[in-house]
Amino acid sequence: MPAAVRALRGATTVDVDTPEAITSATVELLEQMFERNDVDHDDLISIWFTVTVDLTSAFPASAARTIGLGDVPLLCATEIPVPDSTPRCIRVMAHLTTDRPRREMRHVYLHGAAGLRDDLPG
Repeated sequence: MPAAVRALRGATTVDVDTPEAITSATVELLEQMFERNDVDHDDLISIWFTVTVDLTSAFPASAARTIGLGDVPLLCATEIPVPDSTPRCIRVMAHLTTDRPRREMRHVYLHGAAGLRDDLPG
């Protein structure tokens, strides 16, 4: 299959709203997303991060820059505050080029976000 543009999803949670917790969780999530899907730096097009309204101490994009993603377009936004949604949650949608068909993309959901999309292959 020729290379195509795909979106790779992931989410994780933190126990506390601190820059250290957000950085650590974001780096862990990105590294697992990239490892499980054989994503190289040059495959990345852009990454969109969202956080729940209870996370205000740091931008996940800043964490991404600590692992060398400063030349990748990064964007942060706030999630819609839906009642009873997963608290302290960081979500990621990475756009990339890959030879993998959509059905072989391995989305990553960690910690308190593990049950958000149990319908997807892991």
